[in-house]
Amino acid sequence: MDKVEKVRYWVEISDYDMETSKTMLDGKRYLYVGFMCHQAVEKILKAYFTSKIEQTPPYVHNLKRLAEECELLNKFSEEQLDLIEELVPMNIEARYPTYKEQLLKSLSENRCKELIIKTETLCYWIKQQL
Repeated sequence: MDKVEKVRYWVEISDYDMETSKTMLDGKRYLYVGFMCHQAVEKILKAYFTSKIEQTPPYVHNLKRLAEECELLNKFSEEQLDLIEELVPMNIEARYPTYKEQLLKSLSENRCKELIIKTETLCYWIKQQL
């Protein structure tokens, strides 16, 4: 795969995860709305990393670290940084029973709708940077 194909792969899978988050919202699977929003941002960051660094993105899930490694973090607005901070626990805490219940209690339908809108906006902005 050349660089363009690799970037396209990450963008397409990010879009797929974004659509999956909406399906989870429709099914009232709020825990997975947050998880899929995290996944969408992670993958679009990996697309950006691939386009700018021209290496395989690191095998990490920490959004802040990914954004730092591809030198995008310092370009984020305060709102974008806040979203990154909000999404970070959605990946890890959604996987472990101890945290799952706690996280689930914090995810209402309205909060999930907001997460989707903010995540779509961030993903769109990152795509514009590609």
